[in-house]
Amino acid sequence: MEHLVTEAKKQVVLMKGIGVSAGIVIGRVYVLERGVVEPAQFCCVDPGHTDAEIERLKAAFKESRDQLTRIRKKMEDDRLGKEHIRIIDAHLMILKDNMLINDTIKVIKKERVGAEWALHTVLKELMDYFTKIDDVYLRERSSDVEHIVNRVMINLTGSKHESVTDLKSPAIVVARDLTPADTAQMVKGMVLGFLTDVGGRTSHTAIMARSIEIPAVVGLENVTRRAETGDVAIIDGSTGTVIINPSESVTDVYRKRKEKYEAYGRTLLHYKDLPCETTDGRRIRLMGNLEIAEELDALMEHGVEGIGLYRTEFLYLNRKDMPSEAEQLKAYAKVVKTFAGRPVVIRTLDVGADKVIPLHDSAKENNPAMGLRAIRYSLRNPDIFNTQLRAALRASALGKVKIMFPMISGMEELRQAKGALEEAKAQLRSEGKAFDESIEVGAMIEVPSSAVIADLIVKEVDFISIGTNDLLQYSLAIDRVNEHVAYLYEPFHPAVLRMIKNVAEAANKAGISVGVCGEMAGEPAYAYILAGFGVDQLSMNAFSVLRVKRFLRGASYAEAGKLCKAISGFATATEVEGYLNAALPELYREEF
Repeated sequence: MEHLVTEAKKQVVLMKGIGVSAGIVIGRVYVLERGVVEPAQFCCVDPGHTDAEIERLKAAFKESRDQLTRIRKKMEDDRLGKEHIRIIDAHLMILKDNMLINDTIKVIKKERVGAEWALHTVLKELMDYFTKIDDVYLRERSSDVEHIVNRVMINLTGSKHESVTDLKSPAIVVARDLTPADTAQMVKGMVLGFLTDVGGRTSHTAIMARSIEIPAVVGLENVTRRAETGDVAIIDGSTGTVIINPSESVTDVYRKRKEKYEAYGRTLLHYKDLPCETTDGRRIRLMGNLEIAEELDALMEHGVEGIGLYRTEFLYLNRKDMPSEAEQLKAYAKVVKTFAGRPVVIRTLDVGADKVIPLHDSAKENNPAMGLRAIRYSLRNPDIFNTQLRAALRASALGKVKIMFPMISGMEELRQAKGALEEAKAQLRSEGKAFDESIEVGAMIEVPSSAVIADLIVKEVDFISIGTNDLLQYSLAIDRVNEHVAYLYEPFHPAVLRMIKNVAEAANKAGISVGVCGEMAGEPAYAYILAGFGVDQLSMNAFSVLRVKRFLRGASYAEAGKLCKAISGFATATEVEGYLNAALPELYREEF
C-alpha cells in the first residue's frame, strides 16, 4: 500500500455518518464538484417566449435520457448485474413519465417563468411530499427523483457533468450525493470508497455500493466542505466513522483494523454453505428479507436458505395504477425461480399509514398508523386482495411459496383472510390454472393482541412470524422515527421479551415453525436470545447472515435457554442489557 502522508498543517477532522457499506479503506480524497444546481432567481418571461422555454425543457429531458441510455449500454457491455441496470431503467422511466415534464410545462405556462425555475418549483413540491413520509425506505426514494431532476437541470444550464470516470488514480470519492448511475460506473480499485453529505441506508446508491463491496459512509452533512482533493482520509464503513487528515499513528491503527476486518470477512465465507446449527444440534434456519430485486444477488451470495419476508408493497408504490395479476406473477416468479426449491414467504400487501398507494388516501385518517393498513386494507379492498392472492398462488406452481398475512390482530381477521385465499383457489381451479394445493399459510404477530392469543392463532396456521419492528412500537406506544421518544425503543424491554417468549412457546407446543423477521433477527446477540426463547427461523438482510450464522454455530442452545430464563425475571431493559453485556462476552469472547 502507498505510504500516505498528511501535511502537518492540515487539521485532523473526525466525522460520524451512516455506514452503509462495510469495510475499512485509507486513501486520497477526490472531491466531486457537483452539488444541486440552483436555478436563476425567479423571473418572468414574455408570453411569446414560453414555447421556447418548453422546447428547452424537452431538449434537456431528451439529453438526460440519452446520457442514461449510454450509461446503461456501457453497463451491459461491462456485464454489470442486471439488478444495477434495472435501477438505471427506473430512472429512465421517471424521465419518460409525462407527469414530471407536464407539471413543469404547466408551471412555465401559468407563472410565465423559465424552465429552470419551473422545474425547481416542481421538485420542491415533490420533496415536500417525500419529507412527510415516515417509512425510511420510501423517504429515501426522494433521492432518485432529486438525482434525475438535477441531471435535467445540469443539461438546462449547460453545466459540466463531472463523473467518477474522470478519476486518474485510485481515490476516495467525496460528493454531496452520488446517483446510482455514478455508482454503477465505479471501478473497484479506482474508487476505493465514497463519502456523501446526504443519503441513507436503503438508498439505491447504498445498495449498489454494498453489492460491489465499496466501503461507504453517507449522511455526513458537510463532508464536501471539510475535505479537499488530495487529503488523506480513512473510512470505516461498519461504524460510519470518517477521519480526514489522520496522524500516522491513527493511520497505523486503522491499517491493522483493516487487516483484521478482511481476515474476519474471509473466515465468514467459510460459513456460507454450512448449516446454521448450534453446538448441541438445534437447527435455526437463516432466511432473507427482500424488498427490491436489487437485493437478490447479495442474498444468494451470503447463503440464505430462502426468503422469510418478501415485502410485496413495493410493487404498488410510486405509480398511478394497481399492478396486474400478470405483473405480480412475473415479479414473484423471478424470486421463486432464483431460490429454486427453497421457500419464499410472500407477505400480502402491507400499506396504509406512511405507505400510500393508488386509491388509498391515508391522509384522511386521523391516526393512520392505527387505521386502515395491512390486512385491514386488503380485506376492505377484496378485488385488490384477490388479484394478489391469485398471483401468489400461481407462483406456488413454480416453487415452494408460502403466503403470510400481515398485522393480524385477532381470529376474525385471520379467518376472513383465509376465506379470501380459499376463494382465490376456487377461481383458479375452475380456470384450470395450476397452484400448490397444500400451500402453507402463516400470520405475522406484530400487535400485542395477537401475541396474547398466540395459542389460538397457531391452531389455524402452518407457521407464524414475529415482526419485532412493529411489535415494539405498538407494545411500547412509541414512534421510532420521532426523536423525542426514540430512546424508548428498547428490544430488551421485559414486556417485549415476554411476548416473544409467549408466541414462541405457543408455536413450539403446536408443532409449527416460529420465525422473527424484524431487525432483531440480524444482530448476533439478539439472535442468540431469540433462539433461546425457541425461535427456529430468523429472517434478515444479506449482510447479517454470515455473522449470525458464525455466532450461532459456536453457541449452545441449552445455554441460550438458561440465559433467557435468567433475564425473564428482570424488571427493566437496562437490567437485561447489563446482564447480557456481562454474560455474552464471557461465553463467546471471540465474537465480542
